Amino acid sequence: MALKLSVQQKINQDVLGVVRKSANEWRVLVVDQLSMRMVSACCKMHEIMSNGITLVEDINKRREPLASMEAIYLITPTAKSIKALMNDFSNTSDLQYKCAHVFFTEACPDELFNELCKSPVSKFIKTLKEINIAFLPYESQVFSLDSPETFQLYYNPSKAGSRILNLERCAEQIATLCATLGEYPSVRYRGEFDKNADFAHLVQQKLDQYKADDHTMGEGQQKDRSQLIILDRAFDPVSPLLHELTFQAMAFDLLPIENDVYRYENTSATDVQEKEVLLDENDELWADLRHMHIAVVSQKVTQMLKNFAEEKKMGSSEKASMKDLSQMLKRMPQYQKELSRYSTHLHLAEECMKAYQGHADKLCKVEQDLAMGTNQDGEKIRDHMRNIVPILLDQSVSVYDKIRIILLYIISKGGITEENLAKLVQHAQIPDEEKCILTNMQNLGVPIVQDASRRKTQHYLALNRKERVSEHTYQMSRWTPYIKDLMEEAIEDKMDAKFFPYHSAVSRGVMGGRAPVSARYGNWHKDRAGQTNYKSGPRMIFFIIGGVSYSEIRCAYEVTKACKNNFEVLIGSDHLFNPETFLRDLHELNKLGPYHDSTDLHSQYRDM
Repeated sequence: MALKLSVQQKINQDVLGVVRKSANEWRVLVVDQLSMRMVSACCKMHEIMSNGITLVEDINKRREPLASMEAIYLITPTAKSIKALMNDFSNTSDLQYKCAHVFFTEACPDELFNELCKSPVSKFIKTLKEINIAFLPYESQVFSLDSPETFQLYYNPSKAGSRILNLERCAEQIATLCATLGEYPSVRYRGEFDKNADFAHLVQQKLDQYKADDHTMGEGQQKDRSQLIILDRAFDPVSPLLHELTFQAMAFDLLPIENDVYRYENTSATDVQEKEVLLDENDELWADLRHMHIAVVSQKVTQMLKNFAEEKKMGSSEKASMKDLSQMLKRMPQYQKELSRYSTHLHLAEECMKAYQGHADKLCKVEQDLAMGTNQDGEKIRDHMRNIVPILLDQSVSVYDKIRIILLYIISKGGITEENLAKLVQHAQIPDEEKCILTNMQNLGVPIVQDASRRKTQHYLALNRKERVSEHTYQMSRWTPYIKDLMEEAIEDKMDAKFFPYHSAVSRGVMGGRAPVSARYGNWHKDRAGQTNYKSGPRMIFFIIGGVSYSEIRCAYEVTKACKNNFEVLIGSDHLFNPETFLRDLHELNKLGPYHDSTDLHSQYRDM
């Protein structure tokens, strides 16, 4: 469970702790986009200040010169960030800061390193280190590379020219994750998508380089059982399309939560207050509730509030309401922090239920039947069209939700004819500009238009998987993401090597414990004073190219919790998405030229 903690300690020890401040001497911390998100995810401001930092600044924004203060630069070694660093010291008579302590998130490319050495800034650099954390620790078992463009570059044939640079960068980022955790895992990949083998090779090369720098990587009890498993998005195209009814996945699907911030209006007897709450693991209540089914969440929060009120002798009704909370706050203002937290999650649960009862309730049964191939009684459904046509003809159902239903139907059939696809589009009145979402799914390797010559087994379909009847408490939540099967199989050493081969270039057994030899930059990269390794039992690290859904994230926690042999499961991707983001990614997939940001489509989907 040490992902966030390990990054936090590494920033404190290997960056802020290395540059010790003398009495009454304060410094500036300069960050770029990735490192800012990394620091924000792991460190609180008081922790940063306790290390002598008085100000945190964005390297890409105009800043007031502070020539009397030293600066700590925590930046990615990209052309943009390094150019900004050099600009800060380009005019020796008008310096931005007194000097620079530079920490790169990962290995600096040769050409940029040489450019840096030749520039005037080299005279002002007092510290220069790589710290090997080029990823975002989103949650305790979840990481992101913060690279949403990877979806386009990996699956759009017209972007092939930019693909290799992007994948090299992703491989480097994954290697820093493993280095941070002290892992040197065996690399496996889904063999049914050709590009995966090439990417696995890149990752292995990067891991070997980091292993050469730190021979202790991969050492420890049962560490030889750790694996890194690379998946493309076609391994399970069903889970990202379904309406999920667990708290986190449901909230991020149905509500306009941006950058993990939930905004709502809190109404009291006298006024209406705008509230903003960050949904992250610093909120213990959110961490407890996020993977629970929505049917349990409201009851759980109400019971927790009742127990809290009884403990503090505040008095509470059996079913607490917002009005009850307001009264409690008036009587006991000293408990405002705790009561506000209960209020937030009651609001969030109520909004989820309103959105569900407003439209998602009539979609969930149809979606579950399509995904499972059976009804709630386990009987095979012979004619799905009888269930989906009323949805497609319903004017109150958004285009966005109709596309989800159509894709689930097509996937369940293993593809359909072009004629039948045209009929579905016509029935559902899908606008011309949105039709490409359906056909672009083929770029992922998912069968849309039937092609007998390319037909493959759809391992993710319920009929090809083990039954989980005993686990299905709710009729609207019968589907289990396919990745949960893979996680369990990997831990039990039952994953089929035919479909998930090991990378053949390196075998842990053949290495015989000898580390590869590094040829990077002489020896300067080895100066990593205070470097901390985070040892644990073996880990299964799953990386999905093209985005990971919140339902899949939940599986990592469930499998880890149920695991009896000390394995920890981590899951990550180039970015996290909800169903809407997934469809927007698909919408952009046939665009030519450079990567396009598709955020302008957000409002279109909201209005439909």
